[in-house]
Amino acid sequence: MTGITLDKEHLRQLIAETLDTEVDEVTDTARFVDELGADSLMALEVMVVLENTYQVKIDETELRAITCLDAAFDLLVAKTGG
Repeated sequence: MTGITLDKEHLRQLIAETLDTEVDEVTDTARFVDELGADSLMALEVMVVLENTYQVKIDETELRAITCLDAAFDLLVAKTGG
């Protein structure tokens, strides 16, 4: 446990900035690749931002599972203890 409190709206903002899109486009279920136009490089950027911000390590399998805000949030909750 890292002691970091997760805030979904802060996570939404981080992802929007990383994907260079509007915050309101990053809905809970909007798929990063299919709906927000992210490519594999952007996905790696999201991973690095999440790892640095939340002090976690995300492996390749977990990276593939981060397809939307809800999935990213759930993974971070599991890794940080919420």
